[in-house]
Amino acid sequence: MNIISTKDYQEMSRKACELVAETINTIEKPILGLATGSTPEGLYQCLINKHKEEQLSFRHVTTFNLDEYVGLGSENPNSYRYFMNGKLFQHIDIRKENTYVPNGSAENLEEECVSYEELIREHGGMDLQILGIGLNGHIGFNEPGTPFTSRTHIVELDESTRQANARFFDSLEEVPTHAITTGIGTIMESKKILLLISGENKADTVTRLVNGDISEDFPASILKEHPNVTIIADEAALSKL
Repeated sequence: MNIISTKDYQEMSRKACELVAETINTIEKPILGLATGSTPEGLYQCLINKHKEEQLSFRHVTTFNLDEYVGLGSENPNSYRYFMNGKLFQHIDIRKENTYVPNGSAENLEEECVSYEELIREHGGMDLQILGIGLNGHIGFNEPGTPFTSRTHIVELDESTRQANARFFDSLEEVPTHAITTGIGTIMESKKILLLISGENKADTVTRLVNGDISEDFPASILKEHPNVTIIADEAALSKL
């Protein structure tokens, strides 16, 4: 794993933006795996700025989001489709039909998981997968105990994950209990992985990731087995290494 240290969140976002833009500019039809949550927001704003100020084009880009809450439709402000539209897609020139997010309100969720996995396979997998990491080591919504071989599936969210995400909802009770998430096995087939980590509250998590054993109890630990992982983390997140 290649670790890039940055002074703060803003520099982390800029560095990540440079790597994503390089992928977009050097691959004919790049496939990007995208993440949600507060960590990649700065990256997405940087990409919007690059599009507007430097004419970075997304017309040839296809994106797959890692996950979506079960039970939230695309028009729900807390859905990840809504998040991606507002934080990135509607501000750039990407084709809406080339932006994929699991359908959390699908009538048959198992079928949705299978079809989403097939879509990813049909596109040849991710050229670059962007990830964040949860305090418990989850990547996507793959909570501790998820098999490293897992494919797109329905997961029951860990209580710590729901509490961490409750700030986006009016109350903890409103946070969905389940989600569809891209599996760890699918993530590991990405050609390159970019892991973004920010904040002092992630310092213990980073230390365990770098120095700990590879175990399904800490899902992100499997990233040490991937041949091309770049971690961009700010000084606060790296403070205990």
